[in-house]
Amino acid sequence: MESYFALIIGAIFINNILLAKFLGNCPFLGVSKKMDTAIGMSAAVVFVLTLAGAITWIVDNYILQPLGIGYIQTLAFILVIATLVQFVELFLRKSIPTLYKSLGIFLPLITTNCAVLGVAILNIQQGFGLLESVVFSAASASGFGLALVLFAGIRERYEISRIPKALQGTGIGLVTAGYLALSFFAFKGMI
Repeated sequence: MESYFALIIGAIFINNILLAKFLGNCPFLGVSKKMDTAIGMSAAVVFVLTLAGAITWIVDNYILQPLGIGYIQTLAFILVIATLVQFVELFLRKSIPTLYKSLGIFLPLITTNCAVLGVAILNIQQGFGLLESVVFSAASASGFGLALVLFAGIRERYEISRIPKALQGTGIGLVTAGYLALSFFAFKGMI
């Protein structure tokens, strides 16, 4: 039980997939202008990444490795992730069309989000079992969501803030992302 707690805390705060490993920066910068969109993207990533972690572990351990075709691991994992993203996209289009429209191009880009593929590969490289893979995947996705929501909250404040003209727009966003990453690096010193 203690090891799962450490795995969760480590994935969310210490080895945050976005702010410590720098995987998944495209949706981080693109979807973080509004809190609603950031929360929606976070929920989609949590769903996709958690299921992808479990399914890719099963595919690797019960299909790829026994058949001796582990060399197509990346391709197989991308196919699993793409299928899950299509499911989320269809669900959002039918159930929550406003969120679907606000996520725009970033929703199908979850398929190519290197954070999702990175966590699936890390599960295998770390030698996690199925339950550990699911826990690590969910915790990594939660850490991604936490960073996205924090960043969106900060960026929403920019609308009422006076920012020097040279830093407005992308400039202040990148500076803030850097400071947010540095703040998460402070958690590494706590262990």
